Amino acid sequence: MEDQVRMLSKNTVKFIKSLHQKKYRSDHGMFFVEGEKSVIEVLSSDFQLHSLFVSEAFWGKHRVLLDRLSIELEIVSQKQLESMGQYQSNDAALAVLYMKENKAFDASKDELILALDDVRDPGNLGTIIRIADWYGIRKLVFSKQTADFYNPKVIQSSMGSFTRVSFFYAELSEVLERWGLPVYGAFLGGESIHEIKEIAPGVLVMGNESNGISSEIGERVNRKLTIPAFGEAESLNVAIATAILCDNIKRLMNP
Repeated sequence: MEDQVRMLSKNTVKFIKSLHQKKYRSDHGMFFVEGEKSVIEVLSSDFQLHSLFVSEAFWGKHRVLLDRLSIELEIVSQKQLESMGQYQSNDAALAVLYMKENKAFDASKDELILALDDVRDPGNLGTIIRIADWYGIRKLVFSKQTADFYNPKVIQSSMGSFTRVSFFYAELSEVLERWGLPVYGAFLGGESIHEIKEIAPGVLVMGNESNGISSEIGERVNRKLTIPAFGEAESLNVAIATAILCDNIKRLMNP
């Protein structure tokens, strides 16, 4: 392949820019990833690649990896990369990928699973995915009102961790009932996570940024947990609360 910059067609640029919106991501069954780290992560994952646009510098740096791909990539300018994506500065790459099927996974009794009940903010969702990856949590289930996994802000804030988790969207109450696992939920008036001596694997439910866990899902919670406060703040960001609870639960699961 000759290392020369190509001009992309207006239709190609228009198609990729349409993927900024959920409607068109759903219509096409595709999404995009941008930036060097995330693109490298996704090229080594099980996501199916549709198309790839790279800078000359990225191609030269990662040529061994890129030569193994089954599709023909296109070398474009930094300006073109930035015009298609959301990054203000992208001198590396942009990949278009196929979404995965929304398929339920099996839940085992020896692992911690995260369930998100109406977490709306894409940045929070992406950060929670990254937190799950840090703590070795590989399975997440989302209510149908939770932010779109393929939103560019989710992908960006997950920092590549979206490639290492399994997830699906569903009616949470039905899933929790079917699994029959212990269900833990974050509540302001729950049991202090600092005072718990042991805890079994199960499902940790985190709720909406403003309203917390819904009453319907709250009925499925076996054990309400809270993070004790030492100051005057009214509440914690849901992603931060997720990290604190995951840290404590993982420690208690593996004494």
